[in-house]
Amino acid sequence: MVGGRNGQQKHYRVLMYSHDTFGLGHLRRCRAIAHSLVDAEAKITVLILTGSPIIGSFDFRARVDFVRIPGVIKLRNGDYTSLQLHIDTEETLALRESIIRHTADMFDPDLFIVDKEPLGLRNEVEETLWMLKSKGVPLILGLRDVMDDPDLLGPEWQRKNVAPSLSELYDQIWVYGLPQICDPLEGVSLPGSVRRKMVYTGYLKRSVSPDVAPSRVSTKFDGPYVLVTPGGGGDGEEMVDAVLKAYETDRTLPYPALLVLGPFMQTERQHEFMARAEKLSDVEAVTFDAHLEGLMNEAIGVVAMGGYNTFCEILSFDKPALIIPRTKPRREQLIRAARAQELGLVSMLTDENAREPRDMTTALRQLAQQPRPSDVVVPGLLDGLSNVNQLTEKLIKRPRQPIRLAEHRQA
Repeated sequence: MVGGRNGQQKHYRVLMYSHDTFGLGHLRRCRAIAHSLVDAEAKITVLILTGSPIIGSFDFRARVDFVRIPGVIKLRNGDYTSLQLHIDTEETLALRESIIRHTADMFDPDLFIVDKEPLGLRNEVEETLWMLKSKGVPLILGLRDVMDDPDLLGPEWQRKNVAPSLSELYDQIWVYGLPQICDPLEGVSLPGSVRRKMVYTGYLKRSVSPDVAPSRVSTKFDGPYVLVTPGGGGDGEEMVDAVLKAYETDRTLPYPALLVLGPFMQTERQHEFMARAEKLSDVEAVTFDAHLEGLMNEAIGVVAMGGYNTFCEILSFDKPALIIPRTKPRREQLIRAARAQELGLVSMLTDENAREPRDMTTALRQLAQQPRPSDVVVPGLLDGLSNVNQLTEKLIKRPRQPIRLAEHRQA
């Protein structure tokens, strides 16, 4: 580090890591944080390490860029396989680890933020964490508000031997939520020293980018519509099917529906849903829109599965929402939706009830009349990005304190 790299005025570098290659959640969360950081501080540059195959579909602000590492996907039996490269899985994982480590070494960040997985996919970020720790770089673990059912998360993290990294490596644990909703590490046995590292930031407020023209996909209707979004779409087929059945069954629903199916939904199901929507004058379906914020901002209400990013957008754009959470393989969405419903922020329909057209049509009729999230006063609810900005500013400007690994790491 220099007091101005290469003799120039001091600029700060933030490196972010997002392991996920399936779905949009981790990527969109990292992107929101990166954009907020560069908007708040003109001397910050952010680089995102990600395995997302569609990261190039998103636009990025000046001073935000990404390094795409080879993708892998998790099979039903728990094993991983290469997403696109025709090489052995172990080779792919070794390649990912090498790219991560060498990128971090060359980029020389002032702060490293790891999203959700403390050691990365198959521990691929562990060596990078130790390397940056030796240089005195502050290390942050960022967690969404809900991780999983406590009965499942505790054994999972014990199996992955996560606890030592939280004690020895990470300086802080940022929880992008509030304790009123959930303690994401409930069920995980952790010492008090680790618990004291946890900082609840509040949810990450979203906005429509001023650089993007207002998005209007639908050609079927011009008035108010209900936005139906299963996020990435990889596990949202049942929800979309239930909404379509409701519109097919009841031709008098008060508002049309715009379905954004998601880029990871199976192509066959996408085609099926789009063909069914074609037959309905009040339903339109598209596969993907990189600027979902614009569509949600214009919607009169939202039907969603309730993943973290969609929940943040519902709160940010103050939309009445019907959440139909998945329960497998994780119960994260169910826990979030149930608690949010208790607080009066959203309404929830179980997957089982959603499959009954009468229950779904009733919920759709009631959607626009629901209270808005802003009708409930929850202090600090959407302060996440501003708090992350403040926390980052303090850490990147703190003098580095390099350590000798031999003194802190067992061989």
